[in-house]
Amino acid sequence: MKEGENPDNNRTQYIEIFPKTILNKVKSIDIGMPYSMNPYQGCEHGCIYCYARNTHEYWGYSAGLDFERKILYKKNAAELLEQKLKSNNWEAQNIMLSGNTDCYQPLEKKLELTRKILQVFLKYQHPVSIITKNALILRDLDILTELSKLNLLHVSISITSLQEETRRVLEPRTASIPKRLKTLEILASNGIPVNVMMAPIIPAINSHEIFNLVKKVSELGAVSAAYTMVRLNGAIGKLFRDWVLKTFPDRAKKILHQIEACHGGQLNDSRFGKRMRGDGQIADQVAMQFRLARKKYLADTSLPPFDYTLYQKLKNPQLKLF
Repeated sequence: MKEGENPDNNRTQYIEIFPKTILNKVKSIDIGMPYSMNPYQGCEHGCIYCYARNTHEYWGYSAGLDFERKILYKKNAAELLEQKLKSNNWEAQNIMLSGNTDCYQPLEKKLELTRKILQVFLKYQHPVSIITKNALILRDLDILTELSKLNLLHVSISITSLQEETRRVLEPRTASIPKRLKTLEILASNGIPVNVMMAPIIPAINSHEIFNLVKKVSELGAVSAAYTMVRLNGAIGKLFRDWVLKTFPDRAKKILHQIEACHGGQLNDSRFGKRMRGDGQIADQVAMQFRLARKKYLADTSLPPFDYTLYQKLKNPQLKLF
């Protein structure tokens, strides 16, 4: 650094936090899972649409660059999970990893918090769902394969577009589309049930890709696919508006108007049952296209049910007598 220059304040900061619990009770009827856990808060992926950006304000940081450059991590996440699974009053339920920020974001390569968490799930033979858009998940193929053999694992790979140019502007520091498709293929070839999340669908950006995307992922081994409509809650609305005006100046107004048409004239609708799907003509068209695509390409496949009995038998050996 030259004399008189200021240090680079834009470098990513990693900040350890010390939670007393790790599981979050999911109250939203839109998610369909009772619990989630997040070893990281904030995310370096930098996806402009991410609904989790607002949660960073809880920690006193901004939903903008702070969300991408101030990453909070829970070093004791695996220990906290084990405490919960060992408790007498816990019964096996689906736990989603992460549900807020990506559990395989870049810092995971160094800290291996997610790997340690998966080792706990395997040790206690407890079901877990994973959602990620990072190829780093393949590092843990050994644990994932064992969980899958016991019917304890569902993996969702987030693939928003098949176009790498679209991925670069929407999700600048995520795994490339070819890498994600290869990740899906490898997981499926190892007997791991994979769902693909087209999340979010953004009108006039990726909404035209539904059929091609579902067809492609079905060919690579996905057993199901789902989607959400973009929802720009809280500070994300302003961030997205500024971004879309700069990134797509020729069609920014069209994009914003079509998003608003899905949420009663606003960029976001927080009502349970509506916020993830939207309503109105455009949202109905998306729902119909996705329904037809699944019927055509994924009609005979689905995620297998979890085995919740293994955990109970492991925790209560006397149950094995029955």
